[in-house]
Amino acid sequence: MPVPRPLRERCREFLGIEGEIRYIFPAMNHGGGSGFIFVVTDEQIAVIATGSLSGSKPRSVWGSYPRSTRIGPVRTGDGASFEFAGAFFEVDDEYVPVLNAADTEIFDRDSLPRDPLPDL
Repeated sequence: MPVPRPLRERCREFLGIEGEIRYIFPAMNHGGGSGFIFVVTDEQIAVIATGSLSGSKPRSVWGSYPRSTRIGPVRTGDGASFEFAGAFFEVDDEYVPVLNAADTEIFDRDSLPRDPLPDL
């Protein structure tokens, strides 16, 4: 399920982003607790803390990293999890392809499917 447009727009406004958001997905601290939203643009990966009660309202910027930073790999089994910037996060299975696509775009660009309509 894609991140709802209102949440995407709240994150855009909160971060002051004027360009395109390439990827966006929610995550939680491993084991529960605080919520986060990962926002990936052409220049950066911003991690927004949303707090433990509301996963849809940005509260603070947890960290900002260069776009060349790898987010994954995602470990699966008892749920999907990954380590990023020294912290462990859980992500719903439906967002694993988003996280993988964000990494693939930077680290394995040749494996992405070709654009079927490159002239548009």
